[in-house]
This record gives sequence, C-alpha cells and structure tokens, in this order.
Amino acid sequence: MYENKKRDLQILKQIASDGVIDVTFFDESGFNLRPNIPYAWTPIGKTLSVPAKISKNLSVLGFLNVASQKLYGATTSDRVDSDMVIGVFDLFADEITKRTIVVLDNASIHKSKKFKSKIEDWEEKGLFLFYLSPYSPQLNPIEILWRFMKYQWIDFNAYVSFDNLKEYVEKVLIEYGTGDYEICFG
Repeated sequence: MYENKKRDLQILKQIASDGVIDVTFFDESGFNLRPNIPYAWTPIGKTLSVPAKISKNLSVLGFLNVASQKLYGATTSDRVDSDMVIGVFDLFADEITKRTIVVLDNASIHKSKKFKSKIEDWEEKGLFLFYLSPYSPQLNPIEILWRFMKYQWIDFNAYVSFDNLKEYVEKVLIEYGTGDYEICFG
C-alpha cells in the first residue's frame, strides 16, 4: 500500500507541475511553552537558559502547497476535533481557484463520519482528498514545515509567554515562502 500511495502521489505532483491541478498537503500540529530545542551553541563559560512552562496548546491547522510555497493556516487554543477541521476545510475550499487535491493522513478526525459527510460538498467546489498510507508522515512535506518551526526558526523569546508563542507561529504562517521562512523541497 505504501509504495502504491507513494507512486500515486508522484503522479499527482507531476500533473500539478503541468498546471492542471494543485496539490496541497494538510496537517495539524501543536505548540506550547515547553521548548523543543535539540541543541544550541553558547560561548564557553556561558549558560543558556530557556524558560519552560506548562501552558495550553496552540494548535495549527495548515494547508501547504509546496509548488507555489503558499501556506494557508489557522490557529486555535480550542480542542481540535472533526468540527474544527471541517471548518478550516470549508474555508479553504472557498479559496481554491482550480481543482485541488488535499493530501492528508489517516487521523481519526479526518476519517470521522462527520468529516466524510462533507467530502461531496468539497468535491463540488473542486477539492478532492488523497489519504496517505498509514504511518507515512515522510510523504507529507508539511511535517517538515512543523519541524522547521519547532526546531530551527523559533526564537527563544517565543517561549517567554503564550502571547509571544502565538505571535511567532502566526508570523511564520503569514510570512512563509518569503525571507526567513522558506524551505526548498527539491
């Protein structure tokens, strides 16, 4: 199943490169005040101190078009459930200008009866779903975006307060594809 999905995804990307369709990758991610710092450099004799607090989660729901470097994202501190995901899909479906394939994983909120009941409405607007094979996040480039946001681009000041964290995340969502926030997916 994995190899078939990988092949089908390559075909979709090729069709998209010809301008016939758009291929957009969807996923959710969570941010909070517990730092995700794999390593950091400091001068010899200096200590790096990063504040860490238990905080509420800031969830990001994002649609990433790798070819155009466009990111459509929404943030919330509320619980992410099928209704929330349906809401952002509805908004995204209203924004598309050509047939769009949204690539997503098999999370239960993406497979719920409520979510699936909306598929026909989205297809009428030109939005079609392509589910990845289970346990294959490496096929979803938006996972790389989340990794960059959590481990490379984030400034230590984002961890000072929840407001700072939210400001950082929203800044990346707005400025992605320009300046400091670009990823070359090759």
